[in-house]
Amino acid sequence: MAVVVASVLAAGALAPAASARPAPVSPSPSSYERAVPPLTDDRGRTLTLRGWNVEDKANRGEDALAAITERHFRDLRAGGFNFARLLVFWDDLEPRRGQYSARYLRKIERILDWAHKHRVHVLIDAHQDVFGPAFGHRGIPEWATRTDGLPFTPNPDDWFSEYFQPAVQRAFTHLYEDPDLQRAQAAMWQVLAERLRDHPAVIGYDLINEPMGELRPGEDLPAAARRIEAQHLTPMYNRLARAVRAKDRSTWIFAEPTPIVGEGVPTGLGRIHDSRTVYAPHFYNTAMEAGADYDPDAGWIEAYETAVTAYPARHRMPVVVGEWGPLNNALPNMGRFYREAVASLNRYSSGWAGYVWCYGGGYCAVDERGRFRANKEQTATPYAPAVAGTVRSETYDAGSRTYRLAYRASARPGVTELSLPPSSRGWRVSVTGPAHVLGKASRGGWPLVLAWPGAEVVVTVREAGPHGRTDHP
Repeated sequence: MAVVVASVLAAGALAPAASARPAPVSPSPSSYERAVPPLTDDRGRTLTLRGWNVEDKANRGEDALAAITERHFRDLRAGGFNFARLLVFWDDLEPRRGQYSARYLRKIERILDWAHKHRVHVLIDAHQDVFGPAFGHRGIPEWATRTDGLPFTPNPDDWFSEYFQPAVQRAFTHLYEDPDLQRAQAAMWQVLAERLRDHPAVIGYDLINEPMGELRPGEDLPAAARRIEAQHLTPMYNRLARAVRAKDRSTWIFAEPTPIVGEGVPTGLGRIHDSRTVYAPHFYNTAMEAGADYDPDAGWIEAYETAVTAYPARHRMPVVVGEWGPLNNALPNMGRFYREAVASLNRYSSGWAGYVWCYGGGYCAVDERGRFRANKEQTATPYAPAVAGTVRSETYDAGSRTYRLAYRASARPGVTELSLPPSSRGWRVSVTGPAHVLGKASRGGWPLVLAWPGAEVVVTVREAGPHGRTDHP
């Protein structure tokens, strides 16, 4: 064991910077095998990302990103989370065509420095809502918005319905089809990739948030979504992937379907010809977004899981869900929703980012004092951010507060990281097999497990009872 410890330390396995850099994924010989592969780091460890979106939609220009502070990342880490999806806006990066804001890039880098300090992986999300500022939102610049004079009527009571306004839909068509806009979007991503590629906090680039498109006469929404994904999004993602790879050869690329997948509709996306691509759907239900309570008998979570796993299994892509979480999280069935949603997400994905880490009401994860709002504390459970080996099984029983991880340690020496959320009772960590726990679990923390290469290991984490007893034998 001492030899393995020395080897791990000598290899720099505990360095936080290393954990954020991805490893190339080799194509599977059975590319249509019905399994979703895991996300991995540059040491081949299996990664799990759990965290929240971090945003500032209110400020722009000189005040852009001012609402994001170091506290966000300090509190994320303290809560047991290791992941943030950072919203950035093309209209702030390139307010005038061909003129990129050096100030905005420096602000992004300052945020990434905070994330790295607190060991939080960051996904750079090129965010848009209802296309951009031409329609009163954020995202794609006005100079890149073409509507052919079609009408737009704002609907502040239902902003998502504005995606179906003729002017907004036509603007998406031009973005996808006009060669000069294609080049501008690719150039924007090259600026980001060249500037951020060496930052140790950056784990990926989300190429566009919740892309939509133009419906044809007589076309229903699921059919339109599949056509837009096949004919517009697939070539766009391949274009942008080539552009990014000209500047950055290793960082993961995240590709989203349309948000219609949230209704359990399989995507029409085709193959993205890049071996380091992550499928990044969102997990929202229309009825719940409109204020309805969770209906356990509707089968929505089951339908979503079935639909959302087919594409990444076929194309051998990891899955990270980029946004999820209802607005009205205190309704009677929401406790059950969070239990069932977290269990589902953990079955097939390499991670997720809830919406949104802020301090207040609405969608905010926590209140002004940093305390979880109703039911959102169920997102903070024990998990393994990095496993140095092949995961056999991973389960968490919310009733008994017991987490179990079984894995076969890799031949290459490495450490498995555990994340334990804060607990007034503390946690007990035990292992079976030739392995050893480094560090103390205490009331929450990040213990490490060091295993003999090739060993079969089972890690059990239980919440301790009063006076340090373990309630669950």
